[in-house]
Amino acid sequence: MARLSRRKFLIGAGAAVGALRGAPFVHAQKRGGTIRIIPIADLKVLDPIWTTAYVTRDHAYLVYDTLFASDASLQIKPQMVDKYSVSRDHMKWSFTLRDGLKFHDGQPVTAEDCVVSLQRWGQKDSLGKLLMAATGKLAASDKKTFTLDLKEPFGAVLDALGKPSSNVPFIMPARLATTDANEQIKEVIGSGPYRFVKAEWQPGDQVVYERFADYAPRNEAPSGAAGGKRANVDRVIARYIPDAATASAALEKGEVDWWDNPPVDFSTRLEKNPSITVFVKNPGGIQGWVRPNHLFPPFNNKKARQALLHMVDQDLYLQAVVGNPKYYRACPSYFMCGLPTETAAGAPGKPNLERARQLMKESGYDGKPIVLLDAADNPSLHGSALVTRELLSKIGVNVDLQAQDWASVIARRGKKDPPQAGGWNLMMATWISPDVMTPAVNAGLSGGCDKAWFGWYCSEQMESLRREWIRATEPAKRRQIADQVQTLAYDEVPYVPWGQYTQPTAYRKNVKGVLTFPASLYWNVSVEG
Repeated sequence: MARLSRRKFLIGAGAAVGALRGAPFVHAQKRGGTIRIIPIADLKVLDPIWTTAYVTRDHAYLVYDTLFASDASLQIKPQMVDKYSVSRDHMKWSFTLRDGLKFHDGQPVTAEDCVVSLQRWGQKDSLGKLLMAATGKLAASDKKTFTLDLKEPFGAVLDALGKPSSNVPFIMPARLATTDANEQIKEVIGSGPYRFVKAEWQPGDQVVYERFADYAPRNEAPSGAAGGKRANVDRVIARYIPDAATASAALEKGEVDWWDNPPVDFSTRLEKNPSITVFVKNPGGIQGWVRPNHLFPPFNNKKARQALLHMVDQDLYLQAVVGNPKYYRACPSYFMCGLPTETAAGAPGKPNLERARQLMKESGYDGKPIVLLDAADNPSLHGSALVTRELLSKIGVNVDLQAQDWASVIARRGKKDPPQAGGWNLMMATWISPDVMTPAVNAGLSGGCDKAWFGWYCSEQMESLRREWIRATEPAKRRQIADQVQTLAYDEVPYVPWGQYTQPTAYRKNVKGVLTFPASLYWNVSVEG
């Protein structure tokens, strides 16, 4: 690996699929026109509750609205909610919607829509599941008001309702939100600032959104996903350009206005272009995962998962995938470094390939090919898959690297079929800091068995600790439980973190009003000239 240039290394199987500061807020002066963006992936799944994929989350932020929202500092603020109240013991909550909320089909947003949407979200999201388990009753009391009665203490009600990233509790019409959470919705009808133009959706090419004239923004300055969502441009066009060189050229020529996820190699070049702004929209960073499938051999055996733990060399992954040390750091914490829940509890020592090889033998691994999913059009996932393949081969594992585009991996990762019959053994994932920074939100630590995130980690002990963390109110107690959670994770190995890094984004300087937030938000922006 050391003999290859990083650029050549990342190209690899990709052919098979053919600054650390926030952006300054500039109030948009112009209204109208179109902004053309390059999203992080091809949009094939439209339901933001059915999937945790970030491309679907970003799509949903345009189309749907939320009851509460996280501002640029990740503080929770009312969004669709006008006012709310809570009892002294924090067991009874009441929420009243603000006036003027309307769905894209012309129907008013009601409290019943909110209740049904939350119930569906609570079947899929890791934090939502904990909230629903603590809920005694969630019901509409009139057209604009609904109540939440808890049956046990839950210290993160607003954190759940204002969750900034996947899964976000987006509000849909009740007639759509009654769809089984394990099935995708058939229509895209929200109440957000833009509406999805289905007739112009071309998977593999482009997605189009139009300004929703009846959207009523809050009369507040925007901050993150909170405040006034003002749709300044008439159309948002997302163009899927999987080849980084083509995407970079399109941005530099002005054929597109915003490249959401440029590889660091290209970001370094773009930083020198006087017409382009490069910045990190989520300074908290991103965590890379090696996620095993716990349903099938060999990784249904804890020793095989522990072999992965001793195999993963974070420095090697970060050098190969990111390259520029300005943007990365090795980190032993499942809750990321530099954030409040950071801990080194239970972390193993240096990588040990000999120990990893021995653990694979002890697991009963029989030499059959291990299916490793490779999202070859996603630089971070593709690069980490190639490192994983090389390391697996060094510990005696026969690897079947299957290169697909990221959208296909999103569809395939949900299959519980045997690996050789369309399923998988290992996949790579990346998660932003708000999605992993506590035991409650980290989907990879959910031990809910068949209801857990893809890979289906199963651990009642872990679920008990996560519930205990939610009920705790004292910071010292939460710290103690977080240490216990991580110690257990390093024993049972639901997944292996391969490092922490930040992801630049780039846009042309005639784009004004870009907001700092972990997700990509396209309201408040305008395009001059």
